Amino acid sequence: MSRVYNFSAGPAVLPEEVLSEAAAEMMDYNGTGMSVMEMSHRSQAFQEIIDTAEADLRELMNIPDNYKVLFLQGGASQQFAMIPMNLMKHGEADYIVTGQWAKKAWQEAQKYGKANKIATSEDKTFSYIPDCSDLPISENADYVYICENNTIYGTKYKELPNTKGKILVSDVSSCFLSEPVDVSKYGIIYGGVQKNIGPAGVVIVIIREDLISDDVLEGTPTMLKYKTHADAGSLYNTPPAYGIYICGKVFKWLKKQGGLEAMKERNEKKAKLLYDYLDESRLFKGTVEKKDRSLMNVPFVTGDKELDAKFVKEAKEAGLENLKGHRTVGGMRASIYNAMPYEGVEALVTFMKKFEEANL
Repeated sequence: MSRVYNFSAGPAVLPEEVLSEAAAEMMDYNGTGMSVMEMSHRSQAFQEIIDTAEADLRELMNIPDNYKVLFLQGGASQQFAMIPMNLMKHGEADYIVTGQWAKKAWQEAQKYGKANKIATSEDKTFSYIPDCSDLPISENADYVYICENNTIYGTKYKELPNTKGKILVSDVSSCFLSEPVDVSKYGIIYGGVQKNIGPAGVVIVIIREDLISDDVLEGTPTMLKYKTHADAGSLYNTPPAYGIYICGKVFKWLKKQGGLEAMKERNEKKAKLLYDYLDESRLFKGTVEKKDRSLMNVPFVTGDKELDAKFVKEAKEAGLENLKGHRTVGGMRASIYNAMPYEGVEALVTFMKKFEEANL
């Protein structure tokens, strides 16, 4: 069976080079005579894996020294509670709701304090990013929260909100390492890795050191305190060891590709190919305002549900997998993360053109 082009939103495509390396090391990692899956997280071999992964990530993202890198579990969804538990010192925070995940984070935060929805794009099915240049930031807000790339709806912030001096917290799950970022603009920048970095089961939290303390909401579990994990170098309990090992391999792969500047160029080229076709197509159309389009997630529709279903079925038969859109949007969605080669997007566009000819 040959490899398919996998357009899944997550868990998603990984670099073949990384998968081949992991396969070669499956039975014997680096002369240890065992797999990383079987290895003690307290061993020297694993300590080297996690240290190297962190060092490579710091280099890729140019992470300042006053930020901690934490490899945690519970996915991005666990951060929806962890963030207010650790940061809501005055019991208030502001949320910009641009999609399902930002909405879930905002709903979760309401359990721990006052969560203000200060802007939203719900009025147009989250098909755009609201103007965030002059928002009604609350005086008492401990932070302002965004989801930077909206996987389901295919939107992306091109400029960060003006938080008027408040801490910015950002979920970057689906645009992690897709382009350079200035980490110093964030208090916390975090994401689940299963879209653009590794297998499901790891969430990476990059947090400014002054935000890590024992001063958390009363009743916060030990496991949900950033300080617990920062003090223990992400080894307070058994971490998702194999997932971290694969993430480390992906960081090495990204460095080899030329780092995040090179990835941004590649991602722009891939996205342009698909968006240009959508803009001229007589059958398919994109669902997002042009200025807010994501480089990673591209939703599109024909306007006819039966035709959409036919497209997804025939695409699968042609080796183009996981193109069905999220149930809240319908239609199709192509996730074209870092590991999706340009040839994969070319194959998709070629197939779409053929389908258009046959079905108009």
